[in-house]
Amino acid sequence: MTKAEAAALLKKERTEFERIKGKGLNLDMTRGKPGADLLGENMDLLDLVGSGTGFKSEDGTDCRNYGILDGLPEMRRLFAEMLGCKTQQVIAAGNSSLNLMFDAVAQGMTHGFGDKPWFSHQPIKFLCPAPGYDRHFAVCQHFGIEMITVDMTPDGPDMDAVEKLVKDSAVKGMWCVPKYSNPEGITYSEVVVRRIARLTPAARDFRVFWDNAYVIHDLTDETEPLLPILPECEAAANPDLVLMFASTSKITFPGAGVAAVAASESNIKLLRTRMSMQTIGPDKINQLRHARKFKDLAGLQSHMERFIPLLAPRFNAVIAVLERELSGSGVTWTNPKGGYFISVDVLPGTAKRVVELCKEGGVTLTAAGATFPCGRDPRDRNIRIAPTLPPVTELEAAMELFSVAVKMAALEQLSANS
Repeated sequence: MTKAEAAALLKKERTEFERIKGKGLNLDMTRGKPGADLLGENMDLLDLVGSGTGFKSEDGTDCRNYGILDGLPEMRRLFAEMLGCKTQQVIAAGNSSLNLMFDAVAQGMTHGFGDKPWFSHQPIKFLCPAPGYDRHFAVCQHFGIEMITVDMTPDGPDMDAVEKLVKDSAVKGMWCVPKYSNPEGITYSEVVVRRIARLTPAARDFRVFWDNAYVIHDLTDETEPLLPILPECEAAANPDLVLMFASTSKITFPGAGVAAVAASESNIKLLRTRMSMQTIGPDKINQLRHARKFKDLAGLQSHMERFIPLLAPRFNAVIAVLERELSGSGVTWTNPKGGYFISVDVLPGTAKRVVELCKEGGVTLTAAGATFPCGRDPRDRNIRIAPTLPPVTELEAAMELFSVAVKMAALEQLSANS
């Protein structure tokens, strides 16, 4: 394409951009927030504890009072069913799994995990499969932890690289989103899960931070199976390797859900001891209403099945516009079977410009590069799309704007390089 041809096409796309911009879009798609219709499926939670229903848990605890550091037994049992582990391996806590992860890293820094505090070792390193979850990387950045990028494959992290990197005793941890990973929607294969469970790190206090955020977040009637990690660690005589985290944040109310950490009984004992100096106990009333709503794993799965017809059309709308507008352009995207995101790889060197153009047009996206450590995408190409909040009609308009922005950014680059 000549410079003149590129300029003519760019002018055409700019006209289309101005047309869509004229619709006055004002969408924030930076985070994976549930839409109002999904939140509406949980309004009965507000009526499940009260004067007519009582305040006592199954073991007779008055949930209005102090106590039960580990969380209600029925809530711990529900998480154990969901995560494929034993009830005694679970602590049910407050509403935020990110808070639990941050706290676990902080504990590692100040007190370690059965060894010296991490801060007594320099440098401290974490393995970060990427594209990945920006908040994981932010936690490391906050504590001054050096992040080592590990490429993602269709089966999960590049385990050949992981197995070599953990031979460095400075490597103290690894982030994982094992099912419907953020942002690519990849579910770790059985081979990858088993290889992680059988890691032999040089650092005795190395921990895998297993963020199982989307363990039951399917977009179709068929789930992608994930091998439970804790039993695999036990079978490999490596029981203390993994700290697993989950929550009901995208199941019920993100600001008022229940979070949990699951680990070996030895790790749980250590975490419980430290928690006893932080809190008298979690919000048991909130845990009680969640336990009453779902009762067991079958009840939880039935609830999540009601989300599929609400979420799937949103994802389908995004994919349909991408296929219509960008097929054959060199742009690629994921078509996940679950989770909360679609990952798009635009032409290298243009992601930041695409995000900038979208913001100009009224659609705010996650910052380009956010899915890589320190916000630095080495190829400036990955963009995370979060389709779960806007209704379908607004999503279609937003993705039309996105598609035009992708073309404009590519044509601008071509014109500049011609």
